[in-house]
Amino acid sequence: MKLQQLRYVWEVARNGMNVSAAAQSLFTSQPGISKQILQLEEELGVQIFVRNGKHLSGLTPAGQRILEEAGAVLLRMDNIRAIAREFTDEKSGSLSIATTHTQSRYVLPAIISRFVSQYPSVSLHMHQGTPLQIAEMAARGAADFAIATESMELAGDLIMMPCYRWNRVLLLPQGHALLAVERLTHADIARFPIVTYVSGFTGRAKLDDAFRAHDLVPHIVVTAADADVIKTYVRLGVGIGIVASMAWDATKDADLVAVDISHLFDFSTTRIGFRRGAVLRGYMLDFIEMFAPHLHPALIRAAIATRSQHELDVLFAAVPIPILR
Repeated sequence: MKLQQLRYVWEVARNGMNVSAAAQSLFTSQPGISKQILQLEEELGVQIFVRNGKHLSGLTPAGQRILEEAGAVLLRMDNIRAIAREFTDEKSGSLSIATTHTQSRYVLPAIISRFVSQYPSVSLHMHQGTPLQIAEMAARGAADFAIATESMELAGDLIMMPCYRWNRVLLLPQGHALLAVERLTHADIARFPIVTYVSGFTGRAKLDDAFRAHDLVPHIVVTAADADVIKTYVRLGVGIGIVASMAWDATKDADLVAVDISHLFDFSTTRIGFRRGAVLRGYMLDFIEMFAPHLHPALIRAAIATRSQHELDVLFAAVPIPILR
């Protein structure tokens, strides 16, 4: 059994049973991967993949168990390399971040600019996706960090630390009737067509829950994952907008009026997650602290030492989580 064979199995599974895609990601040939996997199956005496003709369609029960162990072995190998690099060249390497549009567009630019200035020899890669895709990328090792708000709690293989809490603003065109209302209610907002985030993005679940709790069914006329798209449709008069507070810029969005509606909705929490058992290099710890200053190295190490999400929640119960306005 060779380590490379385990990596081939891992990459094929990570790429949806697509051997060609795995070959591209590993910069090798498709026939070479197929040959090595067959040799591994012959050596082990079990099939790892379910085959439909020449195509792989899934994992066998034995293959699922082997994949789990292969992931653990590859993680340990990556950790050994990370430890070695930390002692040989602590300020160079790579950092891969999977996150949503809202984070990459409105929150991360200043952090990344500062990080790149401090670590010019670190190659930084950004990947955007849905919260579920983001969590999966980090859990599988395709990204070092996952940063998102929703669905992160579903990724049991990640250590997820709270970074900041945030709420929403209502975006209205100048002169809109709702500007005359001193303190808005859910019913006030539900009277108008709404443009907001698509389900599964940027705290949308808390918005839906709040209306449901008041027996209201809002008319969601347009949804998008991108706050800039939401603003565009508000400007066109399609509806009123509900976006994350950090997505409104007083200068760039001066033609719109932002009304604080944090009294109507529960706060959402954005978290940063990484694989349980992963070794974090010095510049990775620095990135986390730049993004969330309360996540200092000692607290991160305490989080790494936890054995479950419950222990992690207990750890952070006494930690003040800042509110991002």
